[in-house]
Amino acid sequence: MSGWEELERPGPDVVVVDGAEVRRGSRVRLRPRAGADVFDLALAGRAAVVQSIVEDTEGAVHLVVEVEDDPGRDLGAARSLGHRFFFAPEEVEPLAGEAAGRPARRILVAGIGNVFLGDDGFGVALAGRLARRELPDGVDVVDFGIRGMDLAYTLGDGYDAALLLDAAPRGATPGTLSVIEPEVEDGEVAIDAHGMDPVKVLALARALGGTPPRTLVIACEPQTRMSGDDPDLVADLSEPVRAALDEGVRLVMSVLDELATEKEVRPS
Repeated sequence: MSGWEELERPGPDVVVVDGAEVRRGSRVRLRPRAGADVFDLALAGRAAVVQSIVEDTEGAVHLVVEVEDDPGRDLGAARSLGHRFFFAPEEVEPLAGEAAGRPARRILVAGIGNVFLGDDGFGVALAGRLARRELPDGVDVVDFGIRGMDLAYTLGDGYDAALLLDAAPRGATPGTLSVIEPEVEDGEVAIDAHGMDPVKVLALARALGGTPPRTLVIACEPQTRMSGDDPDLVADLSEPVRAALDEGVRLVMSVLDELATEKEVRPS
């Protein structure tokens, strides 16, 4: 077990604070205890969302929260320091009417791909468009680029579902969109920090001790197919793939609506 995993072992699903149940997705007001460090005190009174509940090596339970008005909140979903905060249950105040209701399902939308390899940048471009839209509660849009290890860790971080946005050659007309549900087989995993093949990333997430949620891939058929060995870099999408971005946004929003209500999403 890594030092990171040792410090953040899974805790209970629910803790009771002032008679209210607090769980992943609950909104709380931060009330740092007297004597807390300056950084925690600076967050006093801020509203936050519980990302997960963990237990440290001494058995103490902590709420991992993301501050609602943090402009870098998506970095907290990617486990970046300075955007995820740890508070004891007694240091938060459940927001009235929030803890008793059913929390929104947490869904990760991950843009993946290399923007310097032509159409391989489709997922990153689509994530950029989605990040500028108003999305359902509980949806985090993160541009992972080629950071496969970061994505693997994030998939095991308590999400209810995940959508990976990627370019994937399937023999269709360039620009064709499809929904794929990758199948992961048990076996030895070769760790590649920059590998972004969805099946390998899911397998890596399992190997790291996480439990990946149900994961779907919104895939676009590329026209330009390049590799890191190509002598030239192409930072533009081909015309048919660029034209597919608007439809990609509509498809993602449709799938998010079905995932948020726990409806069955059929791959295409």
